[in-house]
Order: sequence, then C-alpha cells, then structure tokens
Amino acid sequence: MKVLISGAGIGGLTAALCLAHHGIEVALFERAEKLDEIGAGIQLPPNAMKIFAALGLDDALAKVAFQPHALEARMGQSGRRIFALPLVKKGATDEKPLWGAPYLHIHRADYIAVLQDALRRKAPEALHLGAEVSSYSQTAKAVKLHLADGRSLSGDALIAADGLHSPLQSQMLGAQKPRFTGNMAWRATVPIEKLGGDAPPPTACVWMGKGRHCVSYLLRGGRLANFVGIVESGARPMEEESWYARGAQEQALADFQNWHPTLLKLLAQADTLYRWPLFDRAPLARWVDGRVALLGDAAHPMLPFMAQGAAMAVEDAWVVAHELARESAGAQNSASALLAYQKKRHQRASRVQALSRANAPLFHRRSLIGQIGTYGPMWLAGKYAPALIRKRQDWLYGHDVTQI
Repeated sequence: MKVLISGAGIGGLTAALCLAHHGIEVALFERAEKLDEIGAGIQLPPNAMKIFAALGLDDALAKVAFQPHALEARMGQSGRRIFALPLVKKGATDEKPLWGAPYLHIHRADYIAVLQDALRRKAPEALHLGAEVSSYSQTAKAVKLHLADGRSLSGDALIAADGLHSPLQSQMLGAQKPRFTGNMAWRATVPIEKLGGDAPPPTACVWMGKGRHCVSYLLRGGRLANFVGIVESGARPMEEESWYARGAQEQALADFQNWHPTLLKLLAQADTLYRWPLFDRAPLARWVDGRVALLGDAAHPMLPFMAQGAAMAVEDAWVVAHELARESAGAQNSASALLAYQKKRHQRASRVQALSRANAPLFHRRSLIGQIGTYGPMWLAGKYAPALIRKRQDWLYGHDVTQI
C-alpha cells in the first residue's frame, strides 16, 4: 500500500510517521521549499504525547521543550490566582504525569524539526518539498494527486493535511464560509533574560478579564517566554487570516492597558508581534471522499481556546494510519478504512471544536456579577476540590488513541 499526503505541517508529518510506523509506504508533498515556522510556541498536551511515546519520539520532544508545573488561571489585571492544578501526582517514592504522559510547551520550529528528522530516518525518500498540490482525481482502484507543476502521482489513499485553506477540502466539499468571531489574536516570544523579575510563571497560565484574555508559558527549557493574547474587536477587520500578519507594539500595549506588569513587560520587550483576526467555521458533515480523507485543520479547524488544534491532528494521524494498516492486512479496502477513521474521530473532534468556541466568552466575562459567578466557583474548586478540576479534563487529556 502507498499513501499520499498533502501538507507537511504537524499533522502531515505525524501522519507520515504513523503510517511508516505501521509499515505503510508514504509520500508527503509540501509546497514550501523548506520547513520552518514563525517564532511561536505551542502546547503539546498528554493526549498527543501518548502518540509520540508510541512512535518513540517523546524523549526527543521533551529535550527541546519546557514542562510546566501546573495548569493555572489568574485575573488579568491583578494577577490574582484563581486556581493552579499541578501536572504531576506524587506517589510514595516518585512523581508521575497527571494524565499518564507529560504536558509540554514547545516552539513550533523545534516541534517541526523533531518530526522532520524522525521522518528522514524512518523513510528517507518520503518528503517532497517545493511540491504544491492542486487537486486530486480517483478511480475505484486508486487515487491520483495532481501537482501545480503538472506532475501526477498515484496511490491507494490520499490524506489532505493541508491546513485551514485546504484546496483539497474545497474540491471535496466546496468553498467554506468562515465567520469572523469578533476577536483579534496577538502572539509573541521574548527571551526570558529580557524580562527580569516580570517573567511569567512556569505554568500554562490563562489570564482572564473584560473582553480579552491571554496565555503565557515558557519554551526551550525555560529560556523563552511565549505570549498569546485574544482581544474582542468590533467590525470585520481588513487583515487576512494569517499567522504571518504583524501588528504594532503600541496597539498591543493599548489592548492590554492596565493589565498585570508581567504581560505588559512581555509586550514591551517583544521584537516582533503578530496580529490577525480569528474566524470560526461550522463542523464539516464529512471528511472523506472515496480514497481521500481530510486531517487536522482541513477536517476540523478550531479556535485556539483549548490549545488542542495540533493535538487533534496528531490523534487523527494515529487513527487514520491504524485503520489503513488494517486495510493493508486485508480487513477492509482503503475507502472503508477512511470511513472508519472518520467514524472514530468525528464526534471527539467536533466536541473539542464546540468547547473551544465556548471558552471565549468564559474567559472574557465583562460584568462584576459575571466574573463572580464564573471565576468564584473556579476559585472554590481550586482551593477545596482540585480533583473536580482534574476530573473535568480527564476525557480530554486522559484519552489515548493508541489503545483504542
């Protein structure tokens, strides 16, 4: 069996690794001439780390990442802690990760580098850079991937891991209509040495307030601080939906005026700030067309309010490889395998999509009554019943697709 993949982001690279792990030949096509990422961090939660443990990459990722001490929530202006949930549980003689695998923070460039290096070792000829995918066609026996330069390649299945603006998704389902959420996103990284006593805590920390929130955490062994800020805006912006759009420092500081000094110092010391509008999309009814399947953002684009977009793509990658491996062993054909993948993943991914959407107003309570009614119970739970906070996350972080 040979599987083609469009897109060499986190989802596409992980899919290639999972397929190779299951003994399937893979060819991965990426339009960029080299794989690099803007200077930004990403959360790598336990549900994703379990897949990388199965692939033997957990140690390599941990070496270039930062392991936070806790999941934490604070008020954005005062910095008052609402709750902190430690990410390890203490036994009689040792400490173990709370959900069976580490929770890491990692720079996207380091994440991509680990995956790319692993793929080069596992399948040296699999990655094809400078190869832009334009469309696909298929018969009952094969699928053909067409490149922008006129070349065509055949395989038994095709995985579209080509992101938010996937041309293969558009071919499969028609153009999707995104809805502006009213939120603008900021992102920056700052060397920790530039922050002095105002460095953010060594946690995954959500800072909440009126009409805005932000997340701070550390990268690269604690040497780099990462900032993500979301601000409610007004009318539909002129900016494009792009991670590469830049914003003015003065505007960022104005957006978080009077917030905690830790956050203002991060913004003031950032050499580059990225700013772009956040758009939402309705869940797709299906991800599969015969021998073609969508994966990651192409299948279930998510708002960033649960830090699970990349993790869901990693879960997709394991499941689609597992189902295709069953097909390769004679259990089913490629189209049936891809439908089985969709059936196993659609409900969970849609749930995470919906909760990501719901978290924005939760983080942005404007009225005092709204804040007391929302954050008060969180504080009480954190102080007197932290197990309840942990239990509410078990379905997400405790999930292990390698055991299903």
